[in-house]
Amino acid sequence: MKKLKLFAGTAALIMSAALLFSCNGQMSVDAEASVEDSARYTQNWELWDALDYYDTGKFNKADWTNGGMFNCGWKPDHVYFNNGKMTIKLDNQYSHGKPYTSGEYRTNNTFSYGTFETNMKAAKGDGLVTSFFLYTGSPWDEIDVEILGKNTWQVQLNYYVNGVANNEKIINLGFDASQGFHRYAIEYGNGWINWFIDGKWVYGVNNTGFNAPYGKQMPSHPMQIMCNLWPGTGVDSWLNHYWHNGNKYAEYDYIKYTPMR
Repeated sequence: MKKLKLFAGTAALIMSAALLFSCNGQMSVDAEASVEDSARYTQNWELWDALDYYDTGKFNKADWTNGGMFNCGWKPDHVYFNNGKMTIKLDNQYSHGKPYTSGEYRTNNTFSYGTFETNMKAAKGDGLVTSFFLYTGSPWDEIDVEILGKNTWQVQLNYYVNGVANNEKIINLGFDASQGFHRYAIEYGNGWINWFIDGKWVYGVNNTGFNAPYGKQMPSHPMQIMCNLWPGTGVDSWLNHYWHNGNKYAEYDYIKYTPMR
């Protein structure tokens, strides 16, 4: 990861380097999540979870709906653990006023600057998003890794600052993300972000002019680590239309956080 240091500016800043709000935000709009935002603890030590079981001391499962473009409710029983992996299932069960049900898994704590990583296998199919992302709540900062089911040979990277996105970048993977596990990592620092896939740097931005205008605002708040799988509605131009033709699954092998040294 030494290459990262080429992308964050000069001297002390030389450290390891759209769609609109209506098209790809991960924001939770439920009242319960909003109340939690101010009470979350910021963890500054390492996190490693092999996802062998549901560790309630570290994580929680959603039981609501985000609404908007998310055409599913989240239910805890749609996140489960087996054979050393976590699976999120999407099916056509009606929940929370939505025609489909899926799962969302997220940390109890927030985490500041550092490296965030998972090993995951995405779901394939029009209208689907498999995600690994960082999210604040309020104020709304976010950093995304999203596999769009319409083309699982690509990954969409994105970030939000105060609810504003339009920072999307599509990366060709060179493999089908739905056919095997691959490592996706976000390195998040003061004024910069880098993304890695299978240990290789693929994209970065900073506020000193690298892939973004000089002085551009970057995410700056501690964030939760989040995973979910969902079908879109009203965003066919982005995801294509979702037609339910059987259950869909996203799998995660581990979740890791290493704080900035």
